[in-house]
Amino acid sequence: MNALHELPSFDVLLPELNKFILELVEDYRAGKINSWEELEEKVNAFFTLEQMEQMESVAPGWQKMASYSGGITLVHVMCVFLGVYMMPEYQALTPEGLQMAKWIVLFHDVDKFHMSGKKDTLHAFRSGVLTANTLPVLGFTTTENYHELIRSWSKHTLHAFVASDGNAAPKPDNQKLPEILAGINQLFGEDAPATLITKAILLHISLSVDPFYSTPAPLTKEEIKRFITPSLLPLLKVMMMGDNEGWSLFEPEVRKRQYKDALAAFEEVERIIAS
Repeated sequence: MNALHELPSFDVLLPELNKFILELVEDYRAGKINSWEELEEKVNAFFTLEQMEQMESVAPGWQKMASYSGGITLVHVMCVFLGVYMMPEYQALTPEGLQMAKWIVLFHDVDKFHMSGKKDTLHAFRSGVLTANTLPVLGFTTTENYHELIRSWSKHTLHAFVASDGNAAPKPDNQKLPEILAGINQLFGEDAPATLITKAILLHISLSVDPFYSTPAPLTKEEIKRFITPSLLPLLKVMMMGDNEGWSLFEPEVRKRQYKDALAAFEEVERIIAS
């Protein structure tokens, strides 16, 4: 893995956003944010037109993502940041891991659409593709083959789905994951920061960590052992547990239950990887 000084800093490239998240954490702990509506008010006040343009320059697609359903995904992402910054699993990461976790949260839903009554089951793959195309622009290092491979890899990944019957949403095609994940290594290098960030985003809805949430295409035990490396696991754990926080932060009983279930799920993942 690259040294910390080779990893572009979220805090430096997005200082105002990082400061805003820290303020949200302080307000939440002080009891000044007690509902989704109160959080939404603060988020809408922060994301002025100028701030949205700044975000778009760092994360292309941000404004489109924020446009759906009155900005519900935008508020969700900020809620994920708020929850993640307070999680002991996040705080236990290395300094490099903390920076990677922030980039993962930023990009995890950047190419997600939200429509009432419909699930965007492919947004993790699309967001992963957008991330892989964007990180080099932000200063992340690539292999010498990156420019030769990125277009074909992106096309292959965007077409990695299985159509469902009737009106059911398509599902990610996990049979194509070996080539997709190997391709990420070829783009950035094995266990490079950009590799771990992209993989965590690509796989962030691929594990069953909540029995009350239907996972569109859960990884099998064999796939978990093959695809989730020890270096990827803590980042994926923080992302997926944080994703739960993004919907349940203001529902104490649900939040407590989800946290317990997710911890148990990741304990099983750890056993599988170690076996």
